[in-house]
Amino acid sequence: MRILDISIMILYFSVLMIVGVIGSKRAKTSDEFIVAGRNLGHFMYLSCLAAVILGGASTLGTAKLGYQFGISGIWLVVMIGLGIIAIGMFLTNKIFDLKVLTISEMLEKRYNSETRLISALVSVIYTFMLTVTQVIGMGTILHVLAGWNLTVSMIVGGGIVLFYTILGGMWSVTMTDVIQFVIMTIGIFLIMLPMSIFKAGGWSTLQENLPASHFELGNIGGGTIFQYFLLFTLGVVVGQDIWQRLFTARTKAISRNGTIGAGIYSVFYAIAISIIGMCAFIILPDLDDPQTAFTSIAMETLPAGLLGVVIASVVSALMSTASGTLLASSTLVVNDLIKKYIGPGMSERQFVKTSRITTLTIGVMTIIVSIWIQDILVALDVAYAILSGAVFFPIILGFFWKRVTANAAFYSILASMIVIIFGLFINGPSSTGPILYGLATSFVVITALTLLSPKNETLTEGDAAKDIKGKDVDMAN
Repeated sequence: MRILDISIMILYFSVLMIVGVIGSKRAKTSDEFIVAGRNLGHFMYLSCLAAVILGGASTLGTAKLGYQFGISGIWLVVMIGLGIIAIGMFLTNKIFDLKVLTISEMLEKRYNSETRLISALVSVIYTFMLTVTQVIGMGTILHVLAGWNLTVSMIVGGGIVLFYTILGGMWSVTMTDVIQFVIMTIGIFLIMLPMSIFKAGGWSTLQENLPASHFELGNIGGGTIFQYFLLFTLGVVVGQDIWQRLFTARTKAISRNGTIGAGIYSVFYAIAISIIGMCAFIILPDLDDPQTAFTSIAMETLPAGLLGVVIASVVSALMSTASGTLLASSTLVVNDLIKKYIGPGMSERQFVKTSRITTLTIGVMTIIVSIWIQDILVALDVAYAILSGAVFFPIILGFFWKRVTANAAFYSILASMIVIIFGLFINGPSSTGPILYGLATSFVVITALTLLSPKNETLTEGDAAKDIKGKDVDMAN
């Protein structure tokens, strides 16, 4: 990278840290620190949700898949987008009225405290591993561009995110996400995509020189596409990082329209990044590591100044997701574990202080695990496999089937989580089997135990007879 590009990157990092300091002055209460005071308008809400959806795996991972499989590489992010659109169409009205901080808190209201505990543990694993993928991505970019040791690169990238997230919580994350959304949109759609196609010789040259299979939507394989549906479409529907953003909207209309808009944006993002990966295949046909396809073609294609903007856009995608998932992970730990079982009487000030300490602890652990794993798609597979396989049915059926009992939900999560973890060890993290086994186990257990329980158990067990507002009406109604 040239001096101009490095200067742009330093300026960008400096702005993020300044924003973190500004955000710290607004984050005085738990609602302000965790969900930005539930006061975001249309643009800020859409920007923040799109930014948290599209991170390292979405950018570097899709470019890698585009390099290897062509346009079929879109499916990873398209499935994420479809999950987000499904939330907007079917769940936002229900979610908006909950007025809780976490999915696990909602499950306690619907079922009981044991279900809250076990779902919190599952969701913490998911958000933690999702943060790991972003730190790996940031490390990969800095390693390729700056020539730093990969470990040092992960520490630097993860450290910056940790700094501004600790200071301002969701307010800092929101303000930085708006900046990051604008930069990633300009960098990907207005600079990187057209420049990559031009450098490759135009679209006609791509059609002439790429294998015909690179233009087939199913080239990646039906099994892989189905796996992405299980992992990402089902996973994002019940992801704490996504729900936490939904809680920040000012109105139901903002929540619904912004969520659908973010999902549609994701589909276009997937197409753009896949095409960039296809261009990389023409320009750099002998890459040793396809995971570096995006950064490598950027360095090969872009002049000084533009390179700095584009790399800042990719780092934006990574940092926005990392900060969101890091905050989601610490929120689960503080709200559903520490406050629930250790300090139920903690004040607002103590809650925010505890959240900052927890965010620091989880952030350091994230960097350590990132250095250990170093493979972005492996970490992503593990995160979504555990989440979608274990908690999808208890959450969705909790909304739409009022007979589901607390015991059924609890044992469904417990049994499916055990099955998934053993499946991941036996079949490997990229196998579809553990997810299918987990989903099947979850559905069978929750259905069987509900049908076998006395009919009046649904209305007497735990808090299932109350909705989130405390009325004597089942939430599923």
